[in-house]
Amino acid sequence: MRRRLLAAGVLLGFLGGLVACESAVQRQRLDTCRRAVPALVPDETAVRILRAGTGSAPDSVRVDYVLGNQPHFALCRFNAGAVLEGVATDRKTLSESSLYLLKRYYLDSPDAQDPKPKAP
Repeated sequence: MRRRLLAAGVLLGFLGGLVACESAVQRQRLDTCRRAVPALVPDETAVRILRAGTGSAPDSVRVDYVLGNQPHFALCRFNAGAVLEGVATDRKTLSESSLYLLKRYYLDSPDAQDPKPKAP
Protein backbone atom coordinates (compact mmCIF):
# COMPACT_ATOMS: atom_id res chain seq x y z
CA MET A 1 0.00 0.00 0.00
CA ARG A 2 2.80 2.40 0.89
CA ARG A 3 4.57 1.63 -2.38
CA ARG A 4 1.46 2.55 -4.32
CA LEU A 5 1.07 5.82 -2.45
CA LEU A 6 4.73 6.60 -2.94
CA ALA A 7 4.53 5.74 -6.66
CA ALA A 8 1.40 7.89 -7.04
CA GLY A 9 3.14 10.77 -5.27
CA VAL A 10 6.21 10.49 -7.49
CA LEU A 11 4.03 10.34 -10.61
CA LEU A 12 2.03 13.41 -9.55
CA GLY A 13 5.23 15.28 -8.77
CA PHE A 14 6.68 14.37 -12.16
CA LEU A 15 3.52 15.44 -14.00
CA GLY A 16 3.39 18.68 -12.01
CA GLY A 17 6.99 19.38 -13.00
CA LEU A 18 6.17 18.81 -16.66
CA VAL A 19 3.23 21.22 -16.47
CA ALA A 20 5.37 23.85 -14.75
CA CYS A 21 8.13 23.42 -17.34
CA GLU A 22 5.65 23.67 -20.22
CA SER A 23 4.10 26.82 -18.81
CA ALA A 24 7.57 28.36 -18.34
CA VAL A 25 8.44 27.57 -21.97
CA GLN A 26 5.12 29.02 -23.13
CA ARG A 27 5.70 32.21 -21.10
CA GLN A 28 9.15 32.55 -22.65
CA ARG A 29 7.70 32.05 -26.14
CA LEU A 30 4.98 34.64 -25.53
CA ASP A 31 7.54 37.14 -24.25
CA THR A 32 9.88 36.59 -27.20
CA CYS A 33 7.14 37.02 -29.79
CA ARG A 34 5.72 40.09 -28.03
CA ARG A 35 9.19 41.68 -27.87
CA ALA A 36 9.74 41.01 -31.60
CA VAL A 37 6.67 42.99 -32.72
CA PRO A 38 8.17 46.52 -32.52
CA ALA A 39 10.99 45.43 -34.85
CA LEU A 40 8.44 44.23 -37.42
CA VAL A 41 6.70 47.58 -37.91
CA PRO A 42 7.85 50.76 -39.66
CA ASP A 43 10.10 53.08 -37.64
CA GLU A 44 8.41 55.71 -35.50
CA THR A 45 5.14 53.78 -35.44
CA ALA A 46 3.33 53.36 -32.13
CA VAL A 47 2.46 49.72 -31.43
CA ARG A 48 -0.29 48.64 -29.09
CA ILE A 49 -0.30 44.94 -28.18
CA LEU A 50 -3.86 43.62 -27.88
CA ARG A 51 -3.26 40.02 -26.87
CA ALA A 52 -0.79 37.17 -27.10
CA GLY A 53 -1.58 33.48 -27.00
CA THR A 54 -1.06 30.07 -28.51
CA GLY A 55 -0.99 30.02 -32.31
CA SER A 56 -2.91 27.68 -34.58
CA ALA A 57 0.14 25.52 -35.38
CA PRO A 58 2.01 23.42 -32.81
CA ASP A 59 4.85 25.29 -31.08
CA SER A 60 3.59 28.68 -32.27
CA VAL A 61 2.49 31.93 -30.64
CA ARG A 62 0.23 34.61 -32.09
CA VAL A 63 0.41 38.26 -31.05
CA ASP A 64 -2.39 40.59 -32.12
CA TYR A 65 -1.50 44.28 -32.22
CA VAL A 66 -2.70 47.62 -33.57
CA LEU A 67 -0.82 50.17 -35.65
CA GLY A 68 -2.86 53.37 -35.69
CA ASN A 69 -6.37 51.96 -36.16
CA GLN A 70 -5.33 48.92 -38.21
CA PRO A 71 -5.28 45.48 -36.56
CA HIS A 72 -2.35 43.20 -37.39
CA PHE A 73 -0.85 39.96 -36.13
CA ALA A 74 2.51 38.23 -35.83
CA LEU A 75 2.83 34.46 -35.76
CA CYS A 76 6.06 33.16 -34.23
CA ARG A 77 7.21 29.55 -34.69
CA PHE A 78 9.47 27.89 -32.14
CA ASN A 79 11.39 24.64 -31.82
CA ALA A 80 10.32 22.19 -29.11
CA GLY A 81 11.79 24.64 -26.60
CA ALA A 82 11.73 28.42 -26.83
CA VAL A 83 14.12 29.03 -29.74
CA LEU A 84 12.51 31.29 -32.35
CA GLU A 85 12.53 29.58 -35.77
CA GLY A 86 10.25 31.77 -37.86
CA VAL A 87 8.07 34.88 -37.88
CA ALA A 88 5.20 35.72 -40.19
CA THR A 89 2.88 38.70 -40.08
CA ASP A 90 -0.30 39.50 -41.93
CA ARG A 91 1.92 41.42 -44.40
CA LYS A 92 5.05 39.28 -44.82
CA THR A 93 7.14 36.32 -43.72
CA LEU A 94 10.62 37.06 -42.45
CA SER A 95 13.44 35.59 -44.50
CA GLU A 96 16.10 33.53 -42.77
CA SER A 97 18.53 36.46 -42.88
CA SER A 98 15.94 38.87 -41.43
CA LEU A 99 15.15 36.35 -38.69
CA TYR A 100 18.85 36.02 -37.91
CA LEU A 101 19.23 39.80 -37.64
CA LEU A 102 16.12 40.06 -35.46
CA LYS A 103 17.44 37.42 -33.08
CA ARG A 104 21.07 38.55 -33.08
CA TYR A 105 20.74 42.31 -32.95
CA TYR A 106 17.29 43.16 -31.64
CA LEU A 107 15.83 40.61 -29.24
CA ASP A 108 18.82 40.83 -26.90
CA SER A 109 19.00 44.64 -27.04
CA PRO A 110 17.74 47.04 -24.35
CA ASP A 111 15.05 48.27 -26.77
CA ALA A 112 13.50 44.81 -26.90
CA GLN A 113 13.78 44.35 -23.13
CA ASP A 114 11.54 47.37 -22.50
CA PRO A 115 8.14 45.92 -21.57
CA LYS A 116 6.29 48.77 -23.32
CA PRO A 117 7.64 49.85 -26.69
CA LYS A 118 8.27 53.58 -26.84
CA ALA A 119 5.70 55.60 -28.72
CA PRO A 120 7.02 58.42 -30.95
